[in-house]
Amino acid sequence: MNALSAAQTKEMLLAAAQAVIESKPLLTEIDSKIGDGDHGIGMETGMRKAGEALRALPESASVNTLFKTMGRAMMMSMGGASGVIFGTLFQAGAKAVPEAETLEAGTLVPLFRRSLEAVKTRGGAQPGDKTMVDALEPAVLAMEALDSKDLCQLLAAASSAAAEGVENTKRYAAKFGRAKSLMERSIGHQDAGATSVQIIFEAMHAYVTKQ
Repeated sequence: MNALSAAQTKEMLLAAAQAVIESKPLLTEIDSKIGDGDHGIGMETGMRKAGEALRALPESASVNTLFKTMGRAMMMSMGGASGVIFGTLFQAGAKAVPEAETLEAGTLVPLFRRSLEAVKTRGGAQPGDKTMVDALEPAVLAMEALDSKDLCQLLAAASSAAAEGVENTKRYAAKFGRAKSLMERSIGHQDAGATSVQIIFEAMHAYVTKQ
């Protein structure tokens, strides 16, 4: 599949939101081991508000508007660092790429590339710091390396790379958040933010494969 309509893109984003909501117990469990234990709660709140905001949009909304609306809703409802970073994940790239009525590789890949750059700039994290960047950057690089127009192939590559990135976070000592104080004791545990990124890409890929 080389393109999704705006309506399909909305459904894909809603599917991603639902997947994160359903993963609240998992995200809470992961975060409770080295963090504050509230990542699952925050992500559920943000994704519920994102879903409400998406459903309220008119059918004429562009692909960019869908992503920006999702990011804005998360940023406004979650609060804290996670709200800013995950809001940026959806909002920043959509602001930086040309307006699109359909979601194609030429929009999807640059959108997430610009979002990755914005997330790194805003949060200050780099690969190896045990954050969502450890899943997001491999996902973006995998899509860019594939150089494909097939959305299913692109999102499959992103999902697989994000999963590998999550696994790699178990080897890192945390450099941000509460887990930072644990230093080497955070090694052996995966990062909750990276896990959320993995879930998002997995859900988007699952949606596209059914179209």
